[in-house]
Amino acid sequence: MELPTHHTIRRLLGRASGGLLRALLPLSCSLCAADSDDLLCPGCAAQFFGSDAAVPRCPCCANPLPAGADKQLCGACRSHRPAFDVTLVAADYAMPIDQLVLQLKFGHRLALATLFARLLRDAVLQQPGFALPALLCPVPLGPRRLAERGYNQALEIARPLARSLGVVLHPRLAVRMRDTTAQSSVAPDQRQQNIAGAFAIPDAALVAGRHIGLVDDVMTSGRTLNELAATLKRHGAARVSNLVFARTPPH
Repeated sequence: MELPTHHTIRRLLGRASGGLLRALLPLSCSLCAADSDDLLCPGCAAQFFGSDAAVPRCPCCANPLPAGADKQLCGACRSHRPAFDVTLVAADYAMPIDQLVLQLKFGHRLALATLFARLLRDAVLQQPGFALPALLCPVPLGPRRLAERGYNQALEIARPLARSLGVVLHPRLAVRMRDTTAQSSVAPDQRQQNIAGAFAIPDAALVAGRHIGLVDDVMTSGRTLNELAATLKRHGAARVSNLVFARTPPH
């Protein structure tokens, strides 16, 4: 009789302890609160992130497009092409998905970052013809906001996303030189001025000639990502792709 290997024993113990933990602390779906073995139950996963939930999107900024207009640039991107080249998202920033984002961002539910990364990974891998970036760069927070929150939600998403995609993560590829007012609280006509010159690239040699993936939790107007992409392009980046969990639809 063949004895189990050390690796097999560890795997079985891991499964047993995981089952015991689930029995003692049963999980519930973060959206509908139903009993679930995961943070998202199969029903909510299918409803909000399945194939039936997919909508045509502008390949550059990921804003929703009319039915049948998939892979076409939206009017805004045709008129004023952003500095970034592609945006991939897992969902719209709308009820009830927005509540998940708020729980991660302000409720310290860091376990949701792994869920976001998994859903975003699926969206990336399902995108036909998309070439993975050479490096992932989380959108950095300013020093004051990072101290207040205690973590950067973009970095928390980027860590498991990088592992699952097999892409190198560089947490400080870009740095925010100054604290800026949250874009969501700034008048639309002042958002560009608010974010202008906010980012720096400490080591341009890491960027030059490479495809950089920017990771964030939410894309609203896109000005923050555009400013960071423009900064990377000025330092020689060949291509910049946004990998964002949720996209705020235009009002």
